[in-house]
Amino acid sequence: MAKTGKARAHTNIALIKYWGKADETLIIPMNNSISLTLDKFYTETRVTFDPTFEEDTFFLNGEKANEKETQKISAYLDIVRKQAGTHTKASIDSTNFVPTAAGLASSASAFAALAAACNEALEMRLSDKDLSRLARRGSGSACRSIFGGFAEWEKGHDDASSYSHPIDAEHWEDELSMIFVVINNKSKKVKSRAGMSLTRNTSRFYQYWLDRVEADIEEAKAAIKDKDFKRLGEVFEANGLRMHATNLGAEPPFTYLVSDSYEAMSLVHDCREAGIPAYFTMDAGPNVKVLVQKKDQQAVIDKLTSYFDPEQIIASNIGTGVEILNEEDAL
Repeated sequence: MAKTGKARAHTNIALIKYWGKADETLIIPMNNSISLTLDKFYTETRVTFDPTFEEDTFFLNGEKANEKETQKISAYLDIVRKQAGTHTKASIDSTNFVPTAAGLASSASAFAALAAACNEALEMRLSDKDLSRLARRGSGSACRSIFGGFAEWEKGHDDASSYSHPIDAEHWEDELSMIFVVINNKSKKVKSRAGMSLTRNTSRFYQYWLDRVEADIEEAKAAIKDKDFKRLGEVFEANGLRMHATNLGAEPPFTYLVSDSYEAMSLVHDCREAGIPAYFTMDAGPNVKVLVQKKDQQAVIDKLTSYFDPEQIIASNIGTGVEILNEEDAL
């Protein structure tokens, strides 16, 4: 008998970055990370396991995926099937409300939604911790999208010990907003996994990055606990810049940033000089994300649109954790 599960997961943005893997197969990171889940970008996925299926099929945004994409999803489903004790093939229908591969962490929401849908369909009854572990096997950052608000990914040392958990902020995140400056929505020339591997293996700046991350984690958690926006902003902005600096020390050097990325950073600095607290970060892509307090959101948007087109600016509130959808909920 066919078994179906549907789920929605929101993307998350790392404030304290994960950059580099200690284990490429299990996707165990070199360092802990802290993220903030957002409501604007998300993925909805329906998965159906049916004993009559002869192979896995994958549809993304209404179109059948190519062989390479399908093989990637099928390899992940093999991990799920092994854990669930089944060999049944599946059909996956996923709608991605995130610009794919544009530095907006689309893989995080995609694999978090897929993991949750599989958990529902196969009645695996995983705890949030174990669901986070399962999502991690598809994409590292996906383990953080299981949770809403702030989350920390414990790097661990093996499959059992590497997972995310929520950080209690006593609803402080309800006062926050993140503004996306979408500079480039094209696919990246250097994919995140390739960039991480090259940087970890060759960058002369990488050890300095690792030496500072633990202190950044503790500083960020203290700022969240104290609801100290300035302190949090300063530490995550510096952390993001150090991550991107490691790429310039790789052999060969590379960067995800473009001239407009630096223009966006400069405008955020201008906001602070004008007395409007705002802080930026960038993932593995050119787009800039600006964390602000909701009361300052419009002032920062006005500043950004003095240079960028309004359609390049997207404001997001803080998102919830992964959700199971009812059958009548449309993708």
